[in-house]
Amino acid sequence: MRIRALAFRIMRQFIRDKRTLALIFLAPLLILTLMYFVFAGNTVKPDIGLVGTPPQLQQRLEQLDANVASYATADVAEQALREGKLDAVLSLAGGKPSIRFEGSDPSMNRASLLLLQKALQGQGDAQAAQPTVSYLHGEEDLSTFDNIGPVLIGFFSFFFVFMLAGVAFLRERTTGTMERLLATPIRRAEIVAGYLLGFGVFTLLQAALIAAYAIGVLGLYMEGAIWLVLLLNLLLTLTALTLGTLLSSYASTEFQIIQFIPIVIVPQVFFSGLFNLEAMSVWLQKLSYIMPLYYGADAMRGVMLRGEGFADIQLDVYVLLAFSVAFALLNVIALKKQRAI
Repeated sequence: MRIRALAFRIMRQFIRDKRTLALIFLAPLLILTLMYFVFAGNTVKPDIGLVGTPPQLQQRLEQLDANVASYATADVAEQALREGKLDAVLSLAGGKPSIRFEGSDPSMNRASLLLLQKALQGQGDAQAAQPTVSYLHGEEDLSTFDNIGPVLIGFFSFFFVFMLAGVAFLRERTTGTMERLLATPIRRAEIVAGYLLGFGVFTLLQAALIAAYAIGVLGLYMEGAIWLVLLLNLLLTLTALTLGTLLSSYASTEFQIIQFIPIVIVPQVFFSGLFNLEAMSVWLQKLSYIMPLYYGADAMRGVMLRGEGFADIQLDVYVLLAFSVAFALLNVIALKKQRAI
């Protein structure tokens, strides 16, 4: 009887906690569905530019399932490469094939090289197997870790700050600190600003530590300015900080903060750039536009792998700032349920 009574009590607790039920039954289905769309999506085709090549070569590349575009001059093709429209450019100078890769994605470099070698061999050129190769960004031995490292830096900063902010802000409420603050003349906006400033100092230190360790100790490839990496990491952690404090307003226990991870954090992993977004359906790719980590990872890759400057990443910077401001304002509104001012 005692065992049955205890079991019934546990079951009643689960039934009353709708978020726990959703975590058990719906969250796995959501994650599996996202994985299905990511890994069972479209085949990613290399984008190849051709300069001064015979029509037969273009036909051969199209038969090998590549997206092919012809360019009148090497300068025009180089510009397309810089703009990210192409993965590689093949040109023939004096009958000698030359391949220039965009270079920031080593897996796409390998796929493009294999495809181009097959196409050139099909032309019966004995020298085709040994084309001269150069890189716009990166280098020949660029590793997969170099490619996904910028995304991982942003993700770890975002994830741990989200958890820290959510749990810490929740404790402020459950221990009565927030209630005592709200009993004073301090305004809601001042409370939010104070907490963001206090947490922000430590999130800035964390962001700097992660970036410095990845680049200085692990030797992560770095082509751009370090201050831009720190700026982007700061903006990501600020977004995570405001989002974590906002969601903690709707949680009553630390376990409920963890329940937000499958809904808030996991989807951002799939849309951050760890997996090729081009492999997804077009309609699914549009979901990335509402994911803060997508903008942070995109800008981090641009700075670290392609050496982009502030002018190139300013849109990502402004979007991250907009997310932070929006979440901070929602934090102020969420405090209304604690006290009306």
